[in-house]
Amino acid sequence: MDAALTTRVARRVAILAELRVLLIEKLGVRRQADEIDPDTPLFGSGLGLDSVDAVELMVHLEDVFRVRLPNNIGGRAEMRTVNTLVDLIVAREAQVRAVT
Repeated sequence: MDAALTTRVARRVAILAELRVLLIEKLGVRRQADEIDPDTPLFGSGLGLDSVDAVELMVHLEDVFRVRLPNNIGGRAEMRTVNTLVDLIVAREAQVRAVT
């Protein structure tokens, strides 16, 4: 496998692990980290987060990953699943690297 691709995959795995821990420790998701499927919805019948959890999650995303969700309809789509959050964080890190 290409070294750059290996690095990108490793970073995605690390972000996923951090998000799982954040969901458990900060938002009280009652599952083991490996039980949180990256494609499970964050809200409703998925992980069961509510609007208060959404605000808290946004605060933690900014604190931990320096990522702000857009304040529009697109921001909701990015909070659909753990994977959509990983995508957001990876895209933000790529933007930061491109600027620096």
